[in-house]
Amino acid sequence: MQLQYDYIIKIFILLFMQFFFFLQIYYCHSIPNELKFDCIPKGKSDEITCKQMNCSWTPANQSFTQWPWCYYPECYNSYNTINISKTSTGIVAFYNLSIASNYKKNIQILRLDVTFETTQRLRITIDDAVQIRYKPPFPKINDFKGKPIQRNDSLIISDFVVRIAKKGVGFAIIRKVDNTVLFDSRNIGGFIFSDQFIQFSALLQSNYIYGLGEHRTNLVLDSNWKTYTMFNHDSTPKPDINGYGSHPFYLLMEKSGKSHGVFLFNSNAMDIILQPAPAITYRVIGGILDFYFFSGPTPSDVITQYTDIIGRPFLPPYWSLGFHMSRYGQTFEDLVQVYNRTIEAGIPWDTHWNDIDYMDNKNDFTLSNNFKQLPEYVNCLHKNGMHHVVILDPGLKSRQSNGTIYVPLKDGLSDNIFIKNSAGQPLEGKVWNDIGTVFPDFTHPKATQFWKNQILNFYNIVKFDGLWLDMNEPANFVNGDFNGCSSFKSDHWESPQYIPAIVGGHLNYKTICMSASHFAGVHYDLHNLYGLAETMSTHDALSDIRNTRPFVISRSSYPGFGHYAGHWTGDINSSWDDMKQSITDIINFNLFGIPLVGADICGFHHDTTVELCSRWIQLGAFYPFCRNHNGQYMKDQDPAALGSKVLLSAKKSLSTRYYLLPYLYSLFWKAHVHGETVVRPLFFEYPLDDRTYDIDTQFLWGAALLILPVLKEKNHHVYVYLPKDIWYDFYNKTAIMSDGNHFVITASADTIPLLVRGGYIIPTQMPALTTTLSRKNHFELLAATKHDQATGFLFFDDGKSLDAWKNDSYNKVQFNLANSTFSSRVDMNSYIDEPFVLQNITILGIKQGPTNSQVNGIPFNDYYFNKTEQVLYFKMLNLNLRTPFNLTW
Repeated sequence: MQLQYDYIIKIFILLFMQFFFFLQIYYCHSIPNELKFDCIPKGKSDEITCKQMNCSWTPANQSFTQWPWCYYPECYNSYNTINISKTSTGIVAFYNLSIASNYKKNIQILRLDVTFETTQRLRITIDDAVQIRYKPPFPKINDFKGKPIQRNDSLIISDFVVRIAKKGVGFAIIRKVDNTVLFDSRNIGGFIFSDQFIQFSALLQSNYIYGLGEHRTNLVLDSNWKTYTMFNHDSTPKPDINGYGSHPFYLLMEKSGKSHGVFLFNSNAMDIILQPAPAITYRVIGGILDFYFFSGPTPSDVITQYTDIIGRPFLPPYWSLGFHMSRYGQTFEDLVQVYNRTIEAGIPWDTHWNDIDYMDNKNDFTLSNNFKQLPEYVNCLHKNGMHHVVILDPGLKSRQSNGTIYVPLKDGLSDNIFIKNSAGQPLEGKVWNDIGTVFPDFTHPKATQFWKNQILNFYNIVKFDGLWLDMNEPANFVNGDFNGCSSFKSDHWESPQYIPAIVGGHLNYKTICMSASHFAGVHYDLHNLYGLAETMSTHDALSDIRNTRPFVISRSSYPGFGHYAGHWTGDINSSWDDMKQSITDIINFNLFGIPLVGADICGFHHDTTVELCSRWIQLGAFYPFCRNHNGQYMKDQDPAALGSKVLLSAKKSLSTRYYLLPYLYSLFWKAHVHGETVVRPLFFEYPLDDRTYDIDTQFLWGAALLILPVLKEKNHHVYVYLPKDIWYDFYNKTAIMSDGNHFVITASADTIPLLVRGGYIIPTQMPALTTTLSRKNHFELLAATKHDQATGFLFFDDGKSLDAWKNDSYNKVQFNLANSTFSSRVDMNSYIDEPFVLQNITILGIKQGPTNSQVNGIPFNDYYFNKTEQVLYFKMLNLNLRTPFNLTW
């Protein structure tokens, strides 16, 4: 009788809760269309199903609308508040489930933690209060050391104020200085927290939202009911699909001109939906909600704060900032022909690459008989001051064949480091090799040493300088493995109730089984981390083997990746649209803390044209990572193969790049130490000018150099917007005074327009055909005045040593121009192995020439003033940059 009585009581309580819930809905007012959050994110939407889910139903009059017909009522609360209290570092709250969602295994008790980590950084987590849930094992977040804070909100030393919802799970993030609400999740969006479906929505401050990669988008993200799916996948980049990497981070420009950033630290597959309210909805199929908020207030501040937790970008070796050439589908003889015609043409060039053609039967760590002369060729490159990079795929041949032993397979089986299928055996898929493929588990404690051993074995054959990691999403030419993914776990991992809008429609489409086992957990949780884990192991292996700064380029990425490697944007097409898209791509990856990024110059798929490749090499010369690469069966597109027009563009633009390498390298040092971007959009420098917010056809190197590429066929000019400032033409030195206007700038067939921003000093070096040679040349300074003032700096080291910055093995010089005095300050003077001599200074915007000049108090007469250009030239200064100088006139 007691059991029956208890059952009746439970039924009564449930009915009462549902009645109370419907009362809430009844008394909630109507919702504007842009604030409707979809209650049926997948599947057929109809009134009966909608109301069964306790949601509101309002069909539109027309046949097609983008807003949902079935949506959550404003007062929808699925959890009740148990307790909210202050802690020494923030707030903690507990909630219990009141209305179960239609998803399996709703979490009964939740815990919300608010932690004020620094003045500019806030962390908020929502987690199961009872059971331990999956959290990404890397990157290792740079934690703060918690310090007690005042318990009164008004005295908390933070840029943020947090307001916790009185009912339901939700909070508002408010910028304290101006009381601006940045992120408000209170009582909206239908919060759900089940085992394999978490939904969380918030209202945002504006529609100027950037990031959420890797996707093919405009610079400003489309917030008109647009879905951005995070699930790393091998697919030719195109709109509306998930890309090679996952970066659930966005930067938002507020209406005031301030900015902030938000990072969701979760590696599971997810959809992120933007709608015009503006609002954001996260739909995640595992893990927890672990948000970091960054207060800025400038866009550059946001990126600095973001990279402070995920890791600063690595400092690339100096040679890697030169020009690279590669192609897929070439013989050794083809390789030599490219070398000969490029050298004969006199094109600046540093690094030759090999795609999988060099491998024996496309197996990693092997050398085909057709490339048996490759070691000798690489040695020749090194003698000429050049470098070499080879490709590696993570997948290894899965079976021994022809009586030979494939050492990587033997060693991997011995160390037991391959990803396992549901039966506990190495999962077998198929990639490039002709038998089958097994995949190293880079979360295994023995995996890094295993990977290092294989790299070392091959390095003893070919003395490559860097490694190129491809197919590491991980890609797979079969779905799951050869035997499918059937097991008692398959429904749970392979087919959860909610599948994000991924290519192929199911999670194991052209990748490995979600139920596959890693040392650190199931692939379902770890998929988006696979490329990062491989990159970390490769970075460490190269550092140990070569004892020099490692150079790694990888396709798959995740937050923290930029601490170890650079990225190229994958198998793009040879088209004008793809060339234009590359600008947004390189800007976005700089936002993600991955400044060493570039696209395949002239495109990968399909044949390029002379005009397209000519304009693309001009643009590509200003990619941070500058490489020409194309696909198998395509015609040659190395500059010397395409005739005089491409050749002229290549020589001119690449010579300019090499001339500017000291400036570019100094920018990478700032990225490495301070987390700044190398490439940046105009609004980073002009956040109060909202006309810059959506410009994605122009970009800056640092703060000082504006690049204006030609992006349309048969155009010989660019129509550009110049923010209010003084700009100087890089080539003819003429000044452009802008009040925030559009200009038409001539762009001859062989020239990319460049403008230098007033107020900055750019360090340069006479170019040569390799970085090895250019580093030995004298330095110059290009000063662009603004109100007779300018500043700049130069960082220089040996370009290859590990931890040069930490070991103080570098030179750093600050430059300052004030009125008629040009001076330097030496902050560090520890690198002495190469000349460090300043010969020439060019000063733009000088309205009146000098009658005399002095260097360190000694008369100096080798100067020239061009009155027409308004440029003052100092020649043959022969100043040692290791000691301060003072130039007056």
